Amino acid sequence: MPSIFVKIDKIKPAYDMTYRFVMFLCKLLLIVDILITSFSVVGRYVPFIPDPAWSEEVVLTCMAYMAVLSAALAIRRGAHIRMTAFDQYLPKRVLTILDIVSDIAILILAIIMITVGWKYAIGLGSKGTYVSMPMVSRFWMYFPVPLAGAAMLVFELESLYNHIKSFYIKEENK
Repeated sequence: MPSIFVKIDKIKPAYDMTYRFVMFLCKLLLIVDILITSFSVVGRYVPFIPDPAWSEEVVLTCMAYMAVLSAALAIRRGAHIRMTAFDQYLPKRVLTILDIVSDIAILILAIIMITVGWKYAIGLGSKGTYVSMPMVSRFWMYFPVPLAGAAMLVFELESLYNHIKSFYIKEENK
């Protein structure tokens, strides 16, 4: 194994930690979503429990975070929908090259999500507030895009590295 790969492989715990953090964040957001939605539904039908006006906006914001962050998690697991009908007919090297091209395209998307998403979050997002919560900036509504872009960047760098590494190192049968 070339020594450069041995050195770079030492970064893997950072990828693992990032993955665990994003997964924890998604789980936490799901729990918050379920609790707020349950409280809101009960509040509509039980007279002495108030139905908070802010519940819908908070639930939708949490869902936006979960949607884009879970898409970033899928990058690491290789769980995205992809065309594999012709994989069995193409040489392994060609498939790896196509994976690298795909990785580069997703890296570009991640960088666009970070830069454009951040501009929207601090620009448009900072100028408004939630309708039901005037003390909370709409920044938090736009922030999932650059946050997910950053997670995508991390996971895609790992994927790209693994595809490049596969050119030089034959994986052992598992």
